[in-house]
Amino acid sequence: MAARTPAVFLDRDGTVIRDASYPRDPGEVSLLPGAVEALSTIAASGFRIVVVSNQSGIGRGLVSPEEADAVHDRFAAVLQEAGVRIDGAYYCPHSPDDGCDCRKPAPGLLLRAAEELHIDLASSIMVGDKDSDLEAGRRAGCSAVRFRGDWAEVVTGIVGREAGAA
Repeated sequence: MAARTPAVFLDRDGTVIRDASYPRDPGEVSLLPGAVEALSTIAASGFRIVVVSNQSGIGRGLVSPEEADAVHDRFAAVLQEAGVRIDGAYYCPHSPDDGCDCRKPAPGLLLRAAEELHIDLASSIMVGDKDSDLEAGRRAGCSAVRFRGDWAEVVTGIVGREAGAA
């Protein structure tokens, strides 16, 4: 059995990229200032990088699954071009009324990622800009850090702890 490692779980829209409301156009993917440097520092500190994001535009019929995939592919490519590798990306495509277990604040996306990627939830951190992000992290057994637009502040809060001792 593989050893469990810590991760930083990230909300995507409004945390790593500009929140474009229901994103459909990969050309509109725009990283927020400081995200690349922060994610590089976090990864170098021993944390895996995992994206967990609600994408209710799919369930609402506002974004097709193909459009959502194209936005994700562009997002991953932009990060990779900047030297940042994400270890996993988990999306909830359901509308708020679907009652699924993966839509944040439910912890389903984090729990699934932890199982599939052998992540130690107790030493992991959820970073997001909404209460639902933070609650999902806490419900999964992680620490939670609110993103308020300043990646330097987030990095200080995360890297100040040793990976595995969050």
